[in-house]
Parts: sequence; C-alpha cells; structure tokens
Amino acid sequence: MGQLDATIVLTAFPTLQRDLHSNLGGVEWVSLAYLLALVGLVTALGHLADMVGRKLLYIYGFALFIVATGLCGVAPNLAALIVFRALQGVGAAMLQANSVALIVQAMPRQALGRGIGIQGTFQALGLAVGPALGGLLLAAGGWRLIFFVNIPFGLVGIALAWFFLPRSRDLLPRQPVDWLGMALFLAAAAGVLVGLAFGDEAGWGSPQIVATLAGAAVCLGALLWWERRSPAPMLALGLFRNRALAVGVGGGLLASTLLFGILFAATYYLQGAAHLGLARSGLELMVLPVALGLAAPVAGRMADRLGARPLTVGGMTLVAAAMLAVTLARPGGFGLGLELAVAGVGLGAFTPPNSASIMASVPRTRSGMASGILNTTRGLGTSLGVALTGVVFGLAAGTAAAHASSPSLVTRGFSAASLFLLAVALLAALLALLAGPRPVNLDRVPNV
Repeated sequence: MGQLDATIVLTAFPTLQRDLHSNLGGVEWVSLAYLLALVGLVTALGHLADMVGRKLLYIYGFALFIVATGLCGVAPNLAALIVFRALQGVGAAMLQANSVALIVQAMPRQALGRGIGIQGTFQALGLAVGPALGGLLLAAGGWRLIFFVNIPFGLVGIALAWFFLPRSRDLLPRQPVDWLGMALFLAAAAGVLVGLAFGDEAGWGSPQIVATLAGAAVCLGALLWWERRSPAPMLALGLFRNRALAVGVGGGLLASTLLFGILFAATYYLQGAAHLGLARSGLELMVLPVALGLAAPVAGRMADRLGARPLTVGGMTLVAAAMLAVTLARPGGFGLGLELAVAGVGLGAFTPPNSASIMASVPRTRSGMASGILNTTRGLGTSLGVALTGVVFGLAAGTAAAHASSPSLVTRGFSAASLFLLAVALLAALLALLAGPRPVNLDRVPNV
C-alpha cells in the first residue's frame, strides 16, 4: 500500500490539475505533503515505538492511513486534499517506522534476510503496478477512486495485524519525547525536499532555493548539536559509530537514488527518443521493479548463508554494468528493457542483505529507530534520485522546450544521466566493499 500509493498519485497529476483548477506547482504539493510527513516523522515514530510498542503503533498507523485516505477521496478542493495527504503521510510513517522492526521480531534469527527479501518483493510489486493501476482507476472512476481503493485493503490489514502480529518485546524504558529534535529534523527534511522539488522550476541559483537549502543545512547542524546533548534523543547518533549501520544507511540512500533516477531518465528516453508511447513505455519501465521483486527473496535467502558483502558488492556491480551498457550502446526499446532488467536484478540483490545487515547491527531495543532511519533514507533517496538525475539530464539536453521535439537532445541527456547513475552505482559498490563482512544473523548483534 505504501509503495502503491506513492506512485499511483503521480499518474493523476494531469487529472487533478484539470478537475481542481490548479497549476502543476500546486498539484505537486499533493505528493510533497505526503512525502514531507513520511520522511520527517518516520525516525521519531520508530523511536516512540521502541518505548510504547511496535504492534500498537503499526495498527494505529493503519487506521489513520485509511481514515485519511477516505478523506482524500472526498476532498472538496486542492487545499483540503493537500492537508489530508499530509495526514495520510503521518499514518504511512507509523506503518513504515515499524514494518522492518516487526519482521526482525517475528522471523527466526537465522532467516532475517529471507524475511526482508520477501518484504522487498512486495514493495517492488507495489512500485511496478502503481502507474498501470492508476491509469485504469482514473479511466474507470476518476481521481477519487485511486484513494477509495485503499480502504478495503486497509481494513483487512488492520484485522490481520491485530490477530497475527506478535506483541512487542525488549522495549526501552519510557523517556520524554524529544520535541526539539523532531522539529529540527522535520524542518531540515522539509527544506531539502522543497528545495529539490522546486529547484529546477525556480532556478537552482535563485535566492529562494539557496535560502531554502541553506536553512535546511542550518537545521541539520542544529539537530546534530542537540541530539548529542539531549538526555533522550530522537536519533541516537551513537548508533552510527557502528560501521555496518553507517555504511548500510549510506548504501541504502544510494540504492534508492539509483532506483528512482533510472526510472526518471528511462521515462524521458522511452517517450522522447524511442517514441514508444505511454502504454509501451510503461511496460518497459515495469521490467525494473519486476526484476527487483524476483531477485529480492532469492538474495535474502542467500544472505542468510553467505553474509551481506558478496551480494551487496555484486548487486551494485550489476547496476553499474547496466548503466555502462546503456551509455555505450544508446539502446532502443528492447535493449533498454534488457538493461533495466539487469539493473533490477542488481538492486534486488543489494537491498535485502543491506537492510538485514542494518537491522542486525543494532540491539532489538533500538530496532524501531533503525527501521525508521532505514525508511527515512529511502524517502530521501527517492527525492535525490529524481532531482539530481533531472539536473544532469537538463544540463545535457537543454530546456524542456528545446529537447521536447529533438530525440537527439533527449538521447544526449539520457546518456549524461546514465553516466551519473554509473558513478553512483560504483560509489555504492565501493562502500559495500570497504564495509567488510557484515553479519545478518541476529545472534551476533553487538552492544551499542
């Protein structure tokens, strides 16, 4: 539901513009409000769950998510829709802050990689079917239907969670809420996401964007200063002294950047240079998340036996090879689909072992916070992937008006974006290689 709802809304942007009489900048807030609430709160809610119970917050998150979803479906105007989407993002943060932590608690110790691999499969499935399902629902009943469709599945999710999820164990003692840390983190995340979302439109050197990103940097610095001194920090910075966690979080950020950067660049290429049309290009793009979903559970099982490093290094090497092939060959439709599949297998091989190594590197009492950190990096990586790849693509291809009618300029922009993504994949592979062996077996959890 989380991945599906993030991508399904993107397909409705033109319809929302028309029906709610708004411009593109206004409609972008429908997505941005959700992402801001999710990224800004997920780490803090993970820490709260470590104290009050992960199952409890997970079920409450499901309830809030479906209530907010219903409100989105009946929103009378754009302003109300944006507010309800932010509320939906709070519910999604409560879910995502606890999802991996609950898997850690429920799975046998020797099968953690397998459990996270299965979760990766369903995340990829949601990502893959979101655009296609969104198009069908828009054609069948308009934009309100893309929200209403979540409600019955959410009700089933609440019932299953109530009866089948284990009660939380190994909880932290109750501590005061770190309100200042939460506010500083939310302000820093908001500054980064708003700056990235509107930098291309307003100009990256414009006073508004420079001030927004500078303000985010100041808030981040203040957050780091405060969290070192807070008696009950929202973000335990001491966790990052553990090399497995620090390297894993960095690798996860780069993996999300790659996933959404590749999808962004390939969309422009398939429609603007290969001229495949919406339906065919959508099918081509589905190859990547489908391949990721098929590879993830296999990689999870292998990680339980081999450890993380062979799979994380090998996976990112595959992604780098796919980007190198794209850059050199400038392929057409089928060739790009093949290379997207290779990139998807590489990301599927990397993600479950990397996530499992992060969760195995912290004590169970901190698994909610670690789960929140993991999902925060995914959200930031999503924004960075689209924004940074878009900057590279635009610099190489020129303005949108210039390259819209020129397949050669689109190809040039795509080649430059592929080179950038190749560099990101090589950096992620180097991080994984330098990390050393990273256990995924919770029997070897160090004290932090």
